This record gives sequence, C-alpha cells and structure tokens, in this order.
Amino acid sequence: MAFPSTRMRRLRATRPLRGLVRETELSAGDLIYPLFVVEGLVGREPIWTMPGIDRLSLDEAVSEAGAAFALGIPAVILFGIPGHKDAEGTGAYDDDGVVQLATRAIKRAHPELIVITDLCLCEYTDHGHCGVLRDTRPGADAEQEVDNDATLELLARTAVSQAQAGADIVAPSDMMDGRVGHIRQALDEADLEQTPIMAYSSKFASAFYGPFRAAADSAPAFGDRRGYQLDPANGEEAVRESLLDAQEGADLLMVKPALPYLDIIRRVKDATMLPLVAYNTGGEYAMLKAAAAAGYMDERQSVLEALTGIKRAGADIIITYHAKDVALWLK
Repeated sequence: MAFPSTRMRRLRATRPLRGLVRETELSAGDLIYPLFVVEGLVGREPIWTMPGIDRLSLDEAVSEAGAAFALGIPAVILFGIPGHKDAEGTGAYDDDGVVQLATRAIKRAHPELIVITDLCLCEYTDHGHCGVLRDTRPGADAEQEVDNDATLELLARTAVSQAQAGADIVAPSDMMDGRVGHIRQALDEADLEQTPIMAYSSKFASAFYGPFRAAADSAPAFGDRRGYQLDPANGEEAVRESLLDAQEGADLLMVKPALPYLDIIRRVKDATMLPLVAYNTGGEYAMLKAAAAAGYMDERQSVLEALTGIKRAGADIIITYHAKDVALWLK
C-alpha cells in the first residue's frame, strides 16, 4: 500500500494530471504591459537598459497596444516623456500632453483595451523629483525638498485631465502623503467618480528602478527619493501605507518592485484583501534578459517561474515588460 505522500508524488509526475493539482496559474489575462510614449518622436527608439523594449511615437504606441491586446493582454499602462520639462511639471496636467493624446488615440483604436495612466510629475519636471520643490534654507547654499501639499493639487489636476482624456484607471506613483484621498475627491467633483485609482501604495526606494529611469528620462537631478519612497527594510510601514491608501479610496493597491518584496505582497494582500498589483520592474526584467543573453539561464523557463512566484505570493495582476513574450509562450 502506497503512503499518501507517495501517491501525491506519482500524481504530480503524471503529465495529464499536472494541471489538475497545480495551485497557481499564470495567464496573459493577469498582465499589464507598460508603454513609453515620447512627444515628437518618429517611429521607435530602443531602450538600451531594457533589450526588446522601445520608446514609442504616438502611432507606434497605438500599434504596440493593439499587438498586446491581440495576444490576450487586457491592459497597458502609459508613461509619457514630454518635449518640454519645467519646475512645475506642467506637461503632466496639460490636456494635450503626451499621455492624454496617447490615451485618446489608443482608446479610439482599441476601445476594449484597458488604458491605465501613470500619475506622477517626475517625468515632467526639470529636476526629476515627483513633486514641486520648496526652499528649506534660502541663500547661496539653499536646499530644496518636495512640497507634499503643493504637489497634491497638481496630482489632482493630472488625474482629472487623464480621466477626461479616456483613462480607464489612474495610477498615482508619487508616494506623497494623502494623495489618494485628494485625487479621489477631485475625480468625484469632476463627475469622474467611476474612475478607479490604482495606488502605488508600497513603492520602495529601490535600486531596481535604474533601467526605468533611463527609459523615462526621470532620474532626479539632485538627491534621491528616499524622503517619500519607502525604506526597503520596512515591511510594517508598507502595510500601514497600503491600509491608509485603502481608507482614502484606492480601488487597487500596488507593491513595487515585485521579486525582492514577495513577503510584502503576501502581507499587503492578507491585510487589505483588495485587488493587488505587483510591478515587475525594469531592473528585474533587465537581470533576466542579461542572464539569458549570456547563456546563464533559459529565458522562457526563468521568466515564467518568476512571474508565477509573484502571483503565488498574492498578486492578482502583474505589470511586466515580459508581457508580450509571456502571452506568446502561454499560447
């Protein structure tokens, strides 16, 4: 007589039955595909930090969004690179800004595709920080820091502008205190109460953002973002921030990065029970791409294993630059 553990080992080893006992399934429908749209660009421009990913013109963004949708990927998230940057990040809330134009064009061409708009000022400010600055020590040796409350007003304007352009979901990634409640109020007052908020609620001050910052031209001109992003060592703080965003009206929560923070994904999911998004960042993408290119790892197997692990940890949705490849492999 076989012991139960022996029978289970045989069951797992039997090819036709593997799917019946698999606990976690990954599908193209779980994925969001990021797009970088550049004002004034013609065609495509390869992103050297993320092989296989391009900066896109408006027309190419429409085409790339359609290709993703045809593969079964239900949503894209848009990041805009404007032609002009200034201290106030005015391009973010310009009704004819690059993200607003891309949103309208993609929704016209692919009305069934979910368009999510990243909501932050860092790509639009000439100093690269996620909000407007104030002087903390005037004079020749002046110091500056992000003005949280002044930034909230601009984020709210950006949210309304993006939603009016047709964004299905707005995704504040700035990590300012109180921004979800401020954005929710502004959307409601503009008769956009049906627009959901996907909050970057646990966004850590991570080294894994390097490839993204090169792609989006959004690296800070001075200092860093540790004053408003989370310390990578702080798990309890991540849970608290997520609960605060939920209380302020967030409809979906996010953990970013994903792979080094699987424990945070699980803890936030258990604490909030809201739909949870994990952002598989440019750094995570670049590492696997580099290892595969060097012949150290099998790309298909390692990517599918990594994304399955993210979902197993508790993520309902995964933002990933691997999305199109994964959709093809799963077919």
